[in-house]
Amino acid sequence: MAELGTKELPAAEEAPAPSLLSLCLDAVAARLIRGSAGVGPGPTGWPGQCGGGGPGGFPEEVGEEAEDDHLGPEQVAEALPWELLHRLASRLPPAALESLHHAAHARCCSSTDTTAGLGGQNGDRRGIKRSRCEDFNTAWQSLFKLRWPLSVKTGHDSVVTVDWQQQYWEKHIQKCLDEAAESAFLPSFCGNIGVLSISAEIMNFIYRSEDVPQQHSRLTYHLSRFGCYARCLRLQGVLCTAETYDLLQHCNLERLMFIRIISETEVNSVCLLLRCHAETLLSLEFIHCQLYPAVMDKICKAVLQEESRSHGIKQFSIKSSHICENKPLSISAGLLKFLSSGKSLHLLSLHDTKMQSSFAQMIIHTLLESSCGLQTLEISENNIAGWLSKVNRNSTSSTLALKSNNSLNSLSVLNLRGNNLQQDDVVDLHKILTKMPNLRDLDISGNPIMDEGIRSLIPFISLAIQKENPLLKLRVEACDLSSIGVGELLECLTYAKQPLDVLSIAENPLGSSVAAMLAKFLGSHVRNLNIEDIDLGTLGFQILEEALPMEVALSHINISKNRGGIRAAYFVSKLILQAPNLISVNAAANILPPESLEVICNTLKQRTCNLERVDLTGNCHLSGTSFPAFLEFKKHGKPILVVPSNLSTACAPYDDDP
Repeated sequence: MAELGTKELPAAEEAPAPSLLSLCLDAVAARLIRGSAGVGPGPTGWPGQCGGGGPGGFPEEVGEEAEDDHLGPEQVAEALPWELLHRLASRLPPAALESLHHAAHARCCSSTDTTAGLGGQNGDRRGIKRSRCEDFNTAWQSLFKLRWPLSVKTGHDSVVTVDWQQQYWEKHIQKCLDEAAESAFLPSFCGNIGVLSISAEIMNFIYRSEDVPQQHSRLTYHLSRFGCYARCLRLQGVLCTAETYDLLQHCNLERLMFIRIISETEVNSVCLLLRCHAETLLSLEFIHCQLYPAVMDKICKAVLQEESRSHGIKQFSIKSSHICENKPLSISAGLLKFLSSGKSLHLLSLHDTKMQSSFAQMIIHTLLESSCGLQTLEISENNIAGWLSKVNRNSTSSTLALKSNNSLNSLSVLNLRGNNLQQDDVVDLHKILTKMPNLRDLDISGNPIMDEGIRSLIPFISLAIQKENPLLKLRVEACDLSSIGVGELLECLTYAKQPLDVLSIAENPLGSSVAAMLAKFLGSHVRNLNIEDIDLGTLGFQILEEALPMEVALSHINISKNRGGIRAAYFVSKLILQAPNLISVNAAANILPPESLEVICNTLKQRTCNLERVDLTGNCHLSGTSFPAFLEFKKHGKPILVVPSNLSTACAPYDDDP
């Protein structure tokens, strides 16, 4: 070959030969995987931490007696030192790791029992052994990230230790339940919930083997073996059966969400679950349910045991569900008793429950007379105009509670969005707000209170933002406000000693006349401003740009749907230069012309600081292909500028779009 003038190709580099230790660990892992999947000699499955076979553990069909020469997790845990056990753990799928973890935990416990009472040195050894056993947490974290990479929250508090084994199996159980619900909803389904099969995709994650006995793929098996890790579950009504109750009664459930509870059978099963877990439940939520008074009475009775005068529920939510009957009007006495007995209740949310003003009046009466430390109250998307006037004028007990300075003392978040509240309601709301000294977040959006309504609140707001615990967040979106009313509000906020963190005046027809006052307000160190769809137009953005303070403390701003054109682009550019803490800008749907992208990019060449995202979607004339240089600007590996994709050219233009 050399005589022909060709060069010999270098030999391909061979991968280093695996070490003997690595081969041995792989072999042991393979045996454990086969055993956990129920194939090969030995048992069809090993008990996990939920319990062993027979009574109190798995069904008898899960496993048989192991052969004497079988290599099981107990033998491996006893034979290998901790260092090798941890290396072995990284080679195992979840089912096999669960068995090994359980065996290693038993080894820890036996070591603790052996050394107990031998003195201080042995006490130290016990702590070392336990920490080594718990070190499987790293392996569980890796498995969680592998299966659900998008569910891992970044920036965890380093002081808080996450139990990744519990997190893994809880999320796995939820996936199994969601799959089972999809199958049970099919018209062709008939039979028991527990015999439903888990998909091959999920089974492959758990066992990493295709040869798994059929009983291992049943919902019954997964709930029995791994259900003990569940603390927070979401249950569709179709899964609320006596059979599901039997499978979940040994869990320590802390949070339950029920969706579409409609039939009497489903209600009875819900009550069984609630009665069983009444001592551990902290959060209870109902979505799209029919919770008429008789049903609500049953549910509340299940949570509030007869021998107890209070319950431990901290968060209680009812969303998009019927909770009262209008003909004749009837209200659940059980719900009122539940609220009055909620010594630990911190959050109450009644969203879109079709309640009327009389029902809301009784709710607020009950809360005023209770001694709960409520922190968040949401009564939203209901038709309750006039309810506050009834609270203030027609109830002697409520009047006394308001005067006592003890009612709703701990409340920090109040959400009254979309309740059809009128101007007169805000006058009465003011009287109640003055009895909330710790209120930090107020949302009265979606109520037609108009300028007179906002004027009624300005005295409260001006005092609330200057207290030791000031009001920090205010939302008055879609309240039929004009530029005059909002101008008075902004003047109050602009010159306050304590700046507001969050203000939203979105979806009010304000026009460009509010721009000058907005520019002054931007100098008040507000952090988050939402002025979406307030009809600023090109003139409004021009005024904002020209009057913008030299230093702005904004972190987030939403200026979308304001038909700003090129002036909106110039405003964004100037804001980037004069707001060093700016993180995100939403400038979507502003009829930006093609040259807007170049204008903003020229500014980004000068300064990006903390900027992470500028949303330019919904502007049909923008295209990344016309100015590809926008891809140069990135933060954390992601483009700062988000522009319409090439597929968005078919988006519908505005009525005034050229």
